[in-house]
Amino acid sequence: MVNPILDAKNECRALVSAALSAAMADGSLPQAEIPDFNIEIPGDTAHGDLSTNAAMVSARAFRKAPRMIADAITSHIGLEGSSFDKVEVAGPGFINFFLGRKWFSDSVLSVLKEGDGYGRTAFGEGKKVLVEFVSANPTGPMHIGNARGGAIGDTLASVLDWAGYNVSREFYVNDAGNQIQKFGLSLSLRYLQVCKGEEGSPSDGYMPEDSYHGQDIIDHAKNFYALHGDVYEKVSEEERRKALVDYALPLNIQGLERDLLRYRIRYDNWFRESTLHENGEAAKVVEELTRRGYTYEQEGALWFKASDFGADKDFVLRRSNGFFTYVVPDIAYHYNKLVTRGFDKAIDVLGADHHGYVPRLKAALQALGVDPDRLDVVIMQMVRLVRNGETVKLSKRSGKAITLVTLLDDIPVDAARFFFNLREANSQFDFDLDLAVEQTSSNPVYYVQYAHARICSIMHKLEAEGIMPRAVTADDLSRLTAPEEVELIRRLAQFPMELVDAARAYDPARITRYSTDIATLFHKFYNACKVIGDDEPLMQARIALCQAMRTTLRNALAVLGITAPESM
Repeated sequence: MVNPILDAKNECRALVSAALSAAMADGSLPQAEIPDFNIEIPGDTAHGDLSTNAAMVSARAFRKAPRMIADAITSHIGLEGSSFDKVEVAGPGFINFFLGRKWFSDSVLSVLKEGDGYGRTAFGEGKKVLVEFVSANPTGPMHIGNARGGAIGDTLASVLDWAGYNVSREFYVNDAGNQIQKFGLSLSLRYLQVCKGEEGSPSDGYMPEDSYHGQDIIDHAKNFYALHGDVYEKVSEEERRKALVDYALPLNIQGLERDLLRYRIRYDNWFRESTLHENGEAAKVVEELTRRGYTYEQEGALWFKASDFGADKDFVLRRSNGFFTYVVPDIAYHYNKLVTRGFDKAIDVLGADHHGYVPRLKAALQALGVDPDRLDVVIMQMVRLVRNGETVKLSKRSGKAITLVTLLDDIPVDAARFFFNLREANSQFDFDLDLAVEQTSSNPVYYVQYAHARICSIMHKLEAEGIMPRAVTADDLSRLTAPEEVELIRRLAQFPMELVDAARAYDPARITRYSTDIATLFHKFYNACKVIGDDEPLMQARIALCQAMRTTLRNALAVLGITAPESM
């Protein structure tokens, strides 16, 4: 596993630290403890490939002006044998390092050597991470929020995997509680309507306000009647609802799995809420909170002292009727993740309406003796679908709200996954349905994929002209000195660090932006630098750069769950 940027940063840090020690040893600087300093990539590479604020943050320790400290550091830095060929002081005391040609050549060779594994690092140290996302209510189809959550959650899991974590993807099936009771009620009413020979529609006013009114409920009732006739019309309400739920719920869950596979999302585990009730884990967390003295009774209900652990207010665990509130199985579920199954970190991708829920869940975990920092939550904002500049709320085919399935009927999976990861999860944005299907450079996913296809086209042209790519040397690659070549290599070398930064920030949109960046730089390189030419070493170096670009882009698209077409 290689990480050219991290290696350069570490080397830069070592050079600065050694120079400071040498400067103190010969009296150029007084003896003092060296404070922490940063190594950054400047916004403008004309100012260097790496920059450090070591002199700035050392001013108080050495009681000297930063510029004087910077001069002392640079005068004691030996660049011979390093990755750098120049160092200079800028402004009030920034120290800028310029990478040498060998580093650029070695970076290209590293990409070619690593191949499909280029970008992977050991940053995560193999820690076990469980990413839970989508977890849509199984009583109905997935909506657009689930579509965004699926793209974000699946890509985040992929980013963490590439960054060296041991990642599992999980779907939490809410197959118990109030929504299932409502599901059973809705199915029962629709079934009785079918038994009476009445035709129902989602908007016919037949259903109570707090029931599910979708066409899917009607379809389930009709299909159940086709199988069993009116056998369940005369049985008890409880028996009828149970039979209907036992029939419809597995079909809905199968549908969720099928639709998510179409979206290229494959879960490692489907965890059912009902198991927490059946095996007693939900009851056990309440018992444990009570044993630890963190509950109290009020008006027949059992309350948790959440405010003792930083939550905004206490909340009910068990109602006066003896039933648990929805948060109890959620607490038990996360306890199961972090303690029973021993994941080092649990990451939930949740909608914006969960802001108040998270502190309460963390408070309960802390009360149970679990470090609440082991639970991280990515809060996701909603997306506005736009067509012809106007908000779209209905499917043009069915006239109903757009679901994941109806979206994928109109928008390619590649475009959906790319667009939903264009922005950070906590940002709102407009999903342009017209742009998503355009086959022009204005469509960002088309633009990125076209860069990959263009490289494949170059390789086919080389083959047609009888030119065979050969193994290149660092000396061959040292000919890549055009600004467009240098900038492209520099950005390709940043891929492993981009994955680390995306994993650290739980921001898979970084990889979407990175893919766009390298595609832009490649198109610039292609327009400025002729690949096929009479200078054989230069031609082979440029072929190698094209291959390195293709590898990096293909890997970035693999992280995003997006195809890398060879022709477009």
